[in-house]
Amino acid sequence: MPKVGRVIYNRLQQGMELLGALDRLTALPERPPVVVVDNGSDDGSADAVAASFPGVGLLRAGANLGAVGRNLGVEALDTPYVAFCDDDTSWQPGSLSLAADLLDAHHDVASLTAKILVEPSLREDPITPELRDSPVPAPAHLPGPALLSILAGASVLRSTAFRGAGGFHERLWLGGEEELLSLDLAAAGWWMCWIEEMRVHHAPSRGRDSTARRRLGVRNTLWTAWLRRPAIAALR
Repeated sequence: MPKVGRVIYNRLQQGMELLGALDRLTALPERPPVVVVDNGSDDGSADAVAASFPGVGLLRAGANLGAVGRNLGVEALDTPYVAFCDDDTSWQPGSLSLAADLLDAHHDVASLTAKILVEPSLREDPITPELRDSPVPAPAHLPGPALLSILAGASVLRSTAFRGAGGFHERLWLGGEEELLSLDLAAAGWWMCWIEEMRVHHAPSRGRDSTARRRLGVRNTLWTAWLRRPAIAALR
């Protein structure tokens, strides 16, 4: 039985990117079960998935739920681990098997984040040095540098840890939505790590409003601080 299930988050009007991602994911040697959560798209994406990939689970959210769509995908899977994937990212062969082996061996680790390679040149994502040289203090037995956050489109999580932390918060929608979940995982005693040998390709979507996403990210960072930091620190 596969240990890692896949949840693909499909945004509005991203049908061609989604079908390309599914082509790559269904060809992986690990043959993970895949669940697509369609967040209320109206470009025929869901129908195209149903017609072209009958072996893929399809959840029609009916509305754009933001990151909460991923929660629905996790609940639809019965695998001990779940790999998140956006419709513009794809996992590389061997990465999911490596993640399962590492999570089997490290029972105090909730998530493993992969190295992101940006297409078409496959250069390292600019965030890579921050992850590789993370300053978070951690015990020596961890499989990689310890982090205080995950990257939702490039991380494999322990399903029980994800559910125990409540998944993604509905009020944050999208943009830095990982911060609150990650703080709750850390508060519950879980470790999060970066693994250089795990690889995800990212083909940045041309359909994304990057300015709006940055605004949401700033809003959600402030909101997360208010929800989880002491009041004086949050006000500061």
